Amino acid sequence: MRYVAAIDQGTTSSRCILFDRSGQIAGVAQREHDQLFPKPGWVEHDPETLWRNTEFVLGAALEKAEVRAADIAAVGVTNQRETTVVWERETGRPIHNAIVWQDTRTDRLCTELAGAQGADRYADRTGLPLSTYFSGPKVRWILDTVPGARQRAESGELCFGTVDSWVLWNLTGRHITDVTNASRTLLMDLRTLQWDSEICAEIGVPTSMLPEIRSSSEIYAEITSGPLAGIPVAGILGDQQAATFGQACLSPGEAKNTYGTGNFMLLNTGTTPVFSEHGLLTTVCYRLGEQPPVYALEGSIAVTGALVQWFRDNLGIIDAAPEIEDLARTVDDNGGAYIVPAFSGLFAPRWRPDARGVIAGLTRFVTKAHLARAILESTAFQTREVMDAMRADAEANELNLESVALKVDGGMVANDLLMQFQADILDLPVVRPLVNETTALGAAYAAGLAVGYWSGTDDIRANWTAEATWNPAMPAAERESRLRDWNKAVERTYNWAD
Repeated sequence: MRYVAAIDQGTTSSRCILFDRSGQIAGVAQREHDQLFPKPGWVEHDPETLWRNTEFVLGAALEKAEVRAADIAAVGVTNQRETTVVWERETGRPIHNAIVWQDTRTDRLCTELAGAQGADRYADRTGLPLSTYFSGPKVRWILDTVPGARQRAESGELCFGTVDSWVLWNLTGRHITDVTNASRTLLMDLRTLQWDSEICAEIGVPTSMLPEIRSSSEIYAEITSGPLAGIPVAGILGDQQAATFGQACLSPGEAKNTYGTGNFMLLNTGTTPVFSEHGLLTTVCYRLGEQPPVYALEGSIAVTGALVQWFRDNLGIIDAAPEIEDLARTVDDNGGAYIVPAFSGLFAPRWRPDARGVIAGLTRFVTKAHLARAILESTAFQTREVMDAMRADAEANELNLESVALKVDGGMVANDLLMQFQADILDLPVVRPLVNETTALGAAYAAGLAVGYWSGTDDIRANWTAEATWNPAMPAAERESRLRDWNKAVERTYNWAD
């Protein structure tokens, strides 16, 4: 068998990518889906559309590559993580739109659940603060809001899943998730890798509706119908863990940063969970079969690539995302303007749900080109905040952070101007791999390892190759001045939402 297929069901599109043994792309198909905004702060997807698009790209990728199902050794799944789907066990019909990870409708519920113990009420068991980001409160909201849903859930009629579970249900009829996705729900104990019944009861999620938790790399079931009927699904990783795996960050101290709708930096911390004192999340990085789980520290930034989409779609200043680099290059700097995209509050390391977006430092001098540059720079500044937190946690836990360079991936890393500014503001080289589709590649690796397509993780390390490197060139005094101004802008976002 010549290839492994990866399903990448992301925030903006569904894709299927075929990889060969060297980790090179042999075929790809993609289809976007609508972003639904019923109210300010609410973000939804139609689960049935997500599935239809996934089913379509499976066939389209085979057709484009002129590949038969018999040429596929296994299928891996990676997905937008905390996005929440609830469906009927008997019919498979969703009872509500999927509530997307960016959605903030559960802010008051999270405050209520935190009570006197605060947002870290469950952090010692789950590695996560009580936040609108995670799945547990989203499930609670659906059960409280859809008529009859709670009674049906308690009687075993409903299933909950993150998008990996929804895709796997439709592919195989099995109700399964993996440890990486389960670790993003606020419902799983990081040490036992099982659902925490006490937390489930307190948040209000019946355990009867939860999927079975499995490792990230094992044969779960065969696909029952469609273009890949009979092929085993053998790998599941949440998208950021998949990118970490695809970037070959397989040793403690290795880190990657993915630039997508949001930004997500993960640091491999080995087989012992490290709990952050600086606003980072503790999460499962991956688990291969029966091997011990590997953990990570994560810095999650809500809005980076989505800010470029806002510039394009809401303001109409550019027609296509890549145009922002050309526009930004027409000026030498941001003209004193800073954009803080706290559309859904601020995630790591500040965790301020009360924050909302601002443009600070505006004068008559500022043009659309300066705003384009400020948009790109905001991504780099937010990444610097996460890196500082990661360094502090690594030092506190005597973890050797391999900060020789930062491995990067995702759609925005095609922007050379951003990558140079990122190196400048980090004062660290930034390295882009030859194969940028590391999220899908990580899912493919997990599936391929389970069926023996790759013999072990040394094959993953051997496949990784750098394609481009940016070295810092900004004077230290200028860097510090820019960071001071950025921090002033961020502080202007606080206390906006009640």
